[in-house]
Amino acid sequence: MPAQMGITMVQTLQASTIDLQDLISNFNLQAIEDLDFFREWQDDLSAITDLEKQSLDKIRKGYWNLINHPPLREKAIQISVLGPLLFLADFYLPPFHIQAEKAIEITAEDKGVVIRGQIDIWLLKEQFWALVIESKEAAFSIEPALAQLLAYMLASPQVDKPCFGLIASGGSFCFVKLVQGEINRYAISRIFEIRNPGNDLYDVFKSLKRISQV
Repeated sequence: MPAQMGITMVQTLQASTIDLQDLISNFNLQAIEDLDFFREWQDDLSAITDLEKQSLDKIRKGYWNLINHPPLREKAIQISVLGPLLFLADFYLPPFHIQAEKAIEITAEDKGVVIRGQIDIWLLKEQFWALVIESKEAAFSIEPALAQLLAYMLASPQVDKPCFGLIASGGSFCFVKLVQGEINRYAISRIFEIRNPGNDLYDVFKSLKRISQV
């Protein structure tokens, strides 16, 4: 029988198991270290009120109560830390709306690669992707969550606008900005830690509010 020609074998990967090298090789991903590329977590941050500080202090105390009763699971983080943060930042009110466990798929046709996954928390402003959130239990570090989050962000249909993401891994928070193009460029914020002296949730909250205005 004649050999079949022109058939492309497609490799399907799960977002939960990919690493940055997969995205670099298949989706032209590039890390940007220039601080001017991602100013949204640094500039024009609004002051927070005393009432907001009291709420953020209460969230921090709730986290300390959680870690004193291990194991600290992903759902517990979502309920006790992420949920109150998003509520306080008004992400549950118009013009925003929230979806959970959103299935996505991205394809690198020239590479024959498909990545499938499920976004933990997906915040939209009208029809625009406002924020993609990936949460992990305390045992996970930021690094494996970063590749997974970037895969989800690459699925944003608004390729002419920046897409923002947030990693919440235990008591650690990190914002991500992705700008799509021939080269898909991304940068991360500093890592905020609930364990740090003071309350880093103040800064996380300010950055959330700033990104909601972009």
